[in-house]
Amino acid sequence: MSARFGIASALRDRAGFVARGLARVAAFALVAGTLAACSTDKDLAIPDDPADKLYNEGLYLLQQKSDYKEAAKKFEEVDRQHPYSDWARKALLMQAYAYYEAKEYDDSITAAKRYVSLHPGSADAAYAQFLIGSSYYEVIPDVTRDQQRTEKAMSELEQVIRKYPNTEYAASARKKLEVARDQLAGKEVMIGRFYLNKKDFVGAINRFKLVVTQYQTTRHVEEALMRLTEAYLALGIVQEAQTAAAVLGHNFPDSPWYKDAYAMVSSGGLKPSENKDSWISKLFQKRTG
Repeated sequence: MSARFGIASALRDRAGFVARGLARVAAFALVAGTLAACSTDKDLAIPDDPADKLYNEGLYLLQQKSDYKEAAKKFEEVDRQHPYSDWARKALLMQAYAYYEAKEYDDSITAAKRYVSLHPGSADAAYAQFLIGSSYYEVIPDVTRDQQRTEKAMSELEQVIRKYPNTEYAASARKKLEVARDQLAGKEVMIGRFYLNKKDFVGAINRFKLVVTQYQTTRHVEEALMRLTEAYLALGIVQEAQTAAAVLGHNFPDSPWYKDAYAMVSSGGLKPSENKDSWISKLFQKRTG
């Protein structure tokens, strides 16, 4: 399974996220009525429109037109024309949401961060923080590229979990966080393979060690253990190679990576055997203890 597939799979929860956002839109729609006033001759418009009118025009664009960019602009106008008002507070969050749906993630991040900064005690701060993490998450790059955005996504999603642990956003953040961690682990595995091909076995071991110590819950840990077997055998550090293979077999007995590791060890007339004093053994003992 590719890293891209892993991300695509996790993004399937987007429909649920959108539904929750639209529910929030409905909750914010405090002013009912039609928007016939939208067709008012612009030449007769006064310089400042009422806050509720601007806000509801934004809602209309979201709900009826799915015109997210224009909706965001309406919400921006609420903030610009009526700063420090309760309408401006609501509009700022809706602005972040609208930009998220428009896939304008940098703008969504800017608006959501401003909301968290101005209204940290608000009941909707959790949602704003979730928008920040989700916006970084949506643009996680391929493993062949720099992973700064992935690291930012993880940092912001961790804040959702830490600050708002009992919200629905924390549960969704945990799922996204696991995908982001998998992406970083995939990057380390890719670099480790590069070192193996260059026969820089120490450099390779350092990369694969990072995977099994920091990203044990990701799908890349199986390959990392097999590659550790390979690198240790190449250096003649037989006990560590045997331990890596044995730990792999114990924790992932049906893994194709274990079959490869077993074949490597067996080709030298050996078999997987765990050395309890090995850092690998101690690490996994701590994990299962």
